[in-house]
Amino acid sequence: MNTEVIHNEAKARYEITLDGDLAGFADYESRPGRVVFTHTEINSKLEGRGLGGRLVQGALDDVRGQGLRAVPACSFVKRWIDQHPDYQDLVQSSAS
Repeated sequence: MNTEVIHNEAKARYEITLDGDLAGFADYESRPGRVVFTHTEINSKLEGRGLGGRLVQGALDDVRGQGLRAVPACSFVKRWIDQHPDYQDLVQSSAS
């Protein structure tokens, strides 16, 4: 299973591919100094393979690399961060 997380700035989302095919995405809104994650979706045929977690981790690694903060408005992203304390330093509690 070959996966890759891609930052698709034109669509304001992070995408995960599985063997070259789009498997899911995490939509976001850019704000000064932060990225607000609004929705995460994985192809229903591919659920349960850990792709959502890989997608969120890749997106947050990119956010960290840019020196930005993350606002987990999406419940999936929030749960993932809650379960991974090493990413909680990225969290900004408010989208405003």
